[in-house]
Amino acid sequence: MDLFAKCTGWTLAREVMAAGHYPYFMPLDDTEGTEVTIGSRKLVMIGSNNYLGLTTHPKVREAAIDATRRFGTSCTGSRFLNGTLASHLDLERRLAAFVAKEAALVFSTGYQVNVGTISSLLGRADYVITDKDDHASIVDGCQLSLGTLKRYRHADMGDMERVLSLVPAEAGKLVVVDGVFSMGGDIAPLPEMVPICKRHGARLMVDDAHGIGVLGGGKGTAFHLGVNDEVDLVMGTFSKSFASLGGFIAGSDPVIHYIQHHARSLIFSASMPPANVAAVCAALEVMIAEPERVARVNEIADHMRREFRRLGFNTGPSQTPIIPIIVGDEYATFAAWKALFEEGVYTNPVIPPAVPPNLSLLRTSYMATHTDAQMEYVLEKFEKVGKAVGLI
Repeated sequence: MDLFAKCTGWTLAREVMAAGHYPYFMPLDDTEGTEVTIGSRKLVMIGSNNYLGLTTHPKVREAAIDATRRFGTSCTGSRFLNGTLASHLDLERRLAAFVAKEAALVFSTGYQVNVGTISSLLGRADYVITDKDDHASIVDGCQLSLGTLKRYRHADMGDMERVLSLVPAEAGKLVVVDGVFSMGGDIAPLPEMVPICKRHGARLMVDDAHGIGVLGGGKGTAFHLGVNDEVDLVMGTFSKSFASLGGFIAGSDPVIHYIQHHARSLIFSASMPPANVAAVCAALEVMIAEPERVARVNEIADHMRREFRRLGFNTGPSQTPIIPIIVGDEYATFAAWKALFEEGVYTNPVIPPAVPPNLSLLRTSYMATHTDAQMEYVLEKFEKVGKAVGLI
């Protein structure tokens, strides 16, 4: 059989294109954060992870430009060899202090953080236990490791304890969970997870890609829930609140030192470019100096969640600036996306396998820089489209 036969036989995306509802890989001609331009059309952006609106902040922009002028566009090497700048080390010290851990290590992408951290820590006799709704990068890190993967039902602490009870007592155990789940917008029950992990001798890693900058005064989910000292590893990304690209893992110094020397995704990848490092440093400074941004994005989220529910939309378990509009049917999801697009609202349609079967949704997310007028516009268009396509 020809290896490429599966490629020519896969027609789903082309069928959606032919129907005029294909929403992916859409090029943006311009973006100013809360608004984007596609062709001649302007849309209110509610599909971005730019939670604090820092991608267009003058301080963040200038920091990236200045770093490029000084260091050029790339380090052209891995952190292990010629790719470590003093600014990488400075950023790691700042991040460790920010999340109150002994040490931190930055990677070139958030995906690489999870893949490298998990695969480097787990050996053949070890087990990793994950929530079934954890991000794909966590799943991939588990599958690339030599350890055994076990999963528990989403946010079900009884099932988590059941799964842990079946793991050999003498085995090394790592529980990995999203702090904020990227599709549902709900928060992991960390205060319940901590004692379960302790009873079974498991270490706890929190992927806080969507929690850093949003919860706990910007410091993340574990701070928000008052258990940061009980979490062993905190992971964060720079492509959301930090307005850049990359990610980090933070924890005790011996563990971070070990990951630094064993994570293949760090050792065999080029390091973060100088501009990205400088942007993160500047974003962190703004985050600390302007705490009102964290408060504002949560105020907007509370308002939008309340109004969506008042209109009759199903927003699932959302507790954060990620608010899903659950549709159910895949084609109805694409139809709703297209209608909103035509009305000037940019959302993200999400279908299986990114979500469970029959739970296709429009993923909406909000920024501290959204205006009240933009939010009222979005609600007006959602009400119009929701009625037209039968969602409300």
